[in-house]
Amino acid sequence: MIRSYQGRTPHIPATCYVDPSAQILGDVILGDHSSVWMNAVLRGDVNSIRLGSNSNVQDCAVLHGQRNLYSVQVGDWVTIGHNATVHGCVVEDECLIGIGARVLNNCRIGSGSIIAAGAVVPENTVVPPRTLWAGVPARQRRELGDKDRALILEYAKNYLDYVAIYLSEADK
Repeated sequence: MIRSYQGRTPHIPATCYVDPSAQILGDVILGDHSSVWMNAVLRGDVNSIRLGSNSNVQDCAVLHGQRNLYSVQVGDWVTIGHNATVHGCVVEDECLIGIGARVLNNCRIGSGSIIAAGAVVPENTVVPPRTLWAGVPARQRRELGDKDRALILEYAKNYLDYVAIYLSEADK
């Protein structure tokens, strides 16, 4: 469901796929070719949400800001895994937020980073670019190389393929 909230209507380009079961409301802007999948929630009621181009928000993930404090800014070529929570933070370009991960208020996830499945990134954490963080609380485990970057982009490109398939199915 896509709906306005207090006079703010989500902006969703025609190149995007938003599953009918997803909930997108309020001050939300999606970049070209981005996608929001089954039962995901982008709740732009208390602060803005920006999702970059070629990014995907997978099933049951939640993006939400902190009222009057922290918006959600997600860059290009980002994958937000199933059941992840991204709350009041910045996720720079080419990142992978793993299944069930939690990224909390006022965090900054540097470009090309991976937040491992199930990790909890505590409030106010700055994740350096091209690093892997895992655990509860999340800690830096290693720096990432070119193979890791290729894997991050492969996940995002897979979802671009899914977007094309789902949009073609919707046209039938």
